[in-house]
Amino acid sequence: MSGRVDSVELHPHAAFVIRNVAQRILADPMNVTPSSEAARWNRIGELAPADHTDVMYGKPARGRRWYPTSLKNILLSEAALGYLMHRGKPVIDQEGNPVRLCEGLWDRMTHDALKKALAARDVPFMGKPRHSNHPYLLTGIAVCGNCHSRLYTQTSADVPPRYVCTARNKGWPSAAHCRPAPLIRVHLLDEAVERWFLRTYGDGAIYETVYDPGNGVAERIAEVQATRERLRADREAGLYDASDDQAWFRERYAALGKELAALKAMPHISPGMVSKPTGETVRDKWRKAPDVQARKEILLDFGVRVTLFNTASSRRWVIGRVHGPDSAPPGA
Repeated sequence: MSGRVDSVELHPHAAFVIRNVAQRILADPMNVTPSSEAARWNRIGELAPADHTDVMYGKPARGRRWYPTSLKNILLSEAALGYLMHRGKPVIDQEGNPVRLCEGLWDRMTHDALKKALAARDVPFMGKPRHSNHPYLLTGIAVCGNCHSRLYTQTSADVPPRYVCTARNKGWPSAAHCRPAPLIRVHLLDEAVERWFLRTYGDGAIYETVYDPGNGVAERIAEVQATRERLRADREAGLYDASDDQAWFRERYAALGKELAALKAMPHISPGMVSKPTGETVRDKWRKAPDVQARKEILLDFGVRVTLFNTASSRRWVIGRVHGPDSAPPGA
């Protein structure tokens, strides 16, 4: 592991994993976060970066986990652009440009978009439990038909898991008259929701939202601007105070300014998010989902809401879109 490095290239699978995380965050930054992605890879059993490195060098994996902070650091590091790094900053060549070791995971425009998406912010709770690791499909999606509180699960040694409203037992004022509280076995409601969902949306085409950096001009502009800002910061820190360094700085800074002006005069396609067909249907995506949490995210993306009623009601449950007409499954 400490041998001489002859060449540097991206590991295909590791690159796919990190690019997949970046794509998902850029497509839905309000709901997909380093925390939810770390939890997703832990559920799937994807090797954490440290374990992946050990396995590459013939060592056994130690079962280490993905952590949100580590994943965020990978996404925000300029090493993802393919640069040679030293103390967290790119190494600069004689021309003032960062030294590139290999193909980057993405370009400068994507790097800047990730910085914006991952900037510290207060995100209000949206009622969408994407971060849950519990193997229940409808927690956070199913609500009580009496008091409209979210349903929780109950488990015991001799009875299968159940969805149930516990709001009245907890003393919530809004559930004071929630009796009898609705209750149903988990597998019954899960199966009903799956049948309804695949019947309603299963044949629909799946589109993925990806970040399109444009035609490359905007990327080069971003690179030149980043290089100028880096040189300016170094100058302000006193790194070019010597007379010969001052001359080099002025010459290089002026050259970058001319290149930047020329680039801005060129036509370019602006970067942004675009939707592209994947060739899969909703049913294909559902069947290929690696776990229950992945299927829950599909339901959340479609805005599905399930309302469960008690036996005194003329209906047992209603399934529908949050912002659309309700529809009930056969036998409801």
